[in-house]
Amino acid sequence: MQRIITLSTNSRNGLYDITGRVNEIISESKVKSGIATVYARGSTAAIMIQENWDQSVQNDVITLLNRLIPAGIWEHDRQDDNGDAHLKAGIVGPSESIPVIDGKPGLSTWQNIFFCEFDGPRSRREVVVTVIGDRES
Repeated sequence: MQRIITLSTNSRNGLYDITGRVNEIISESKVKSGIATVYARGSTAAIMIQENWDQSVQNDVITLLNRLIPAGIWEHDRQDDNGDAHLKAGIVGPSESIPVIDGKPGLSTWQNIFFCEFDGPRSRREVVVTVIGDRES
């Protein structure tokens, strides 16, 4: 089964928790045991599994990436002024694979699934969720 999650973003850089929406798709798929892939469409976005206890870890991720990959110094900036966004997305990566265990995502207590925006704000972003596995009888 495959579904597309759409979302809008409100900042240049940010992490957006999509765990609930992925959970709904896994549940709808009726897959009992398998795998879910979560894929960000776009070369300036990514998917990350990270803690969501409070905003501090998400803020720290953005702070780290901004320090490692500052804006405004890249060759690609001459075309789109978003060279840093492409590099951040490339380092984090466009997808994550999550095991489906007993019909639920096999995440630990502190793990959540985040869409990472590095070139926002955007009115429409897409995440493809594909669920493969053995279905309930």
